[in-house]
Amino acid sequence: MALFCAVKSTSAPIIGLLREGKTPPDKRAPLSPSACAQLMQLWPDTRIIVQPSTIRCFPESAYAEAGCDINEDLSLCNLLMGVKEVRVEDLIPAKFYIIFSHVTKRQPYNRGLLQAVLHRGITLMDYELLTDQDGMRTVAFGRFAGIVGAHHGLAAFGKRSGLFDLPGAWQVSCLSDLLQLYAQIEWPAMRIAVTGDGRVGKGVVELLRAAGIPEISAQDFLHSHSDEEGAVFCVLKSRDVFRRANADHGVEWNRNHFHTNPNAYVSQLAPYLRMADVLVNTLFWSAGGPRLFERSDMRSGEFRVRTIADISCDVNGGIPATLRFSNIDNPVYGYDPLNEVEMQPYSTDSIDIMAVENLPCELPVDASELFGMQLLESFFPFWMSDGRESEVVRCATIARDGNLTPGFVNLGPGYAWD
Repeated sequence: MALFCAVKSTSAPIIGLLREGKTPPDKRAPLSPSACAQLMQLWPDTRIIVQPSTIRCFPESAYAEAGCDINEDLSLCNLLMGVKEVRVEDLIPAKFYIIFSHVTKRQPYNRGLLQAVLHRGITLMDYELLTDQDGMRTVAFGRFAGIVGAHHGLAAFGKRSGLFDLPGAWQVSCLSDLLQLYAQIEWPAMRIAVTGDGRVGKGVVELLRAAGIPEISAQDFLHSHSDEEGAVFCVLKSRDVFRRANADHGVEWNRNHFHTNPNAYVSQLAPYLRMADVLVNTLFWSAGGPRLFERSDMRSGEFRVRTIADISCDVNGGIPATLRFSNIDNPVYGYDPLNEVEMQPYSTDSIDIMAVENLPCELPVDASELFGMQLLESFFPFWMSDGRESEVVRCATIARDGNLTPGFVNLGPGYAWD
C-alpha cells in the first residue's frame, strides 16, 4: 500500500492512534486530544482514527470532541502512531509505524518485534531517531523521566530515613498537585548528586528547584558540608564524572572524543560518592564505556550513598547495582553490596535502587501533552510536506517496506536474522 507523500497528494493523510498493548500498561498517548485538534486545524485534510483503549489517560469522548473518529479498525491509516513497542500479534502488514521500538541497541527482548517488522513488509520509524540539524533529539519524554525519577529519589530517601513520606507520582493527577505536596515538607539535611545535564537531567533539576531545594556548585558540594545547610543538590556533567585514562588530570575535556571513545575514559566520581546521600543518574551508558563506579567501590566505608535513582535504567550498566528494572507499584529494591545480590530495601545494610523504566507513565497527561506539541513542531511539518521522502523521516527510519535501511543494516546478522 502506497503511503501519502505530501498534503497535496490525492491520498489524504489518515493517522491512527494505537492502543498500547505492552505490559505493564502504558497510559500515555503520542497525541493528546488538544494536539489532534491542532493538527487537523493546521492540515485540514487530515483524518485521525483513535483505537479504543481502557487504559489511555485521555477518554475517547475527548478525542471525539476534538474531531477524531473512534474505531477499532485502523486498516485505512497510512501512519500508525503508538508510544511503546507494538505486540507482534498486533502488527498490520505493509503499514508505516512510528513508536519507541527499542531495537537499535539490539535489545534481545525486542528481537522478535524487528523480525516481524521485516517479515511483514512494515516501515518502522523510531521517535528516538528524530533529530534536528545539530543531531539533537526533537521529541522525547525525557523531561518527565527526570521529573518523576527525581521524585522517586526524594521519596526513597524519605522512606529510608523516616523523616517524610511521599506518594508515588502516579497517585496524583498532575505535576502541579505533586508540587503542592512538597510545599508541606520541610526538607531535612540531604545531599543530592545529579549526574548528567541533558534533557533528563534538566527535568531532575526542574523538579528539585520546584521543591525548593537549593543548588550548589560541584566544588561547594565537595568542600562545604554542614547539616545546617539542609537539603542541597549539585549537577555533575560528563566532564565532572569521567576523565581520560592514562592522561593528566588537567587534560582538556573533549565531548566528541568522549562520545566516540567512551572506553578510553574512567570514572572520577568517587569524591562525590563520599559526600552524597542520594545519587540521581541520568547519564547514557554504552556497552564498553566506563561505569560510574564498580561494585567493589560500594563495599568501601567511604561510599556514603544509600539511595540511587537510576533514571537511565541500564541493567548492569553505568550503575552496577541496577540488577533489574523495577516497576511503578514497587519502584525500589535493595542491593546488598557485600554479596552483590538483591535484598529488601530500606534495610540497614542495603543500598536502595530505583530503576523504573517507564517513569513518564506516572504523569501521563502532562507527558503526553508535551510530547504531542513536540511532534507538531518537529515531525509533522516534514511528514506533511514530503512524507517518507523527508530527510528527517528517512534518518529516523529503521526499516522500509520490510528491509533494513542503510543506517541500520548492522541490526541484521545475529539479531534480525541469524
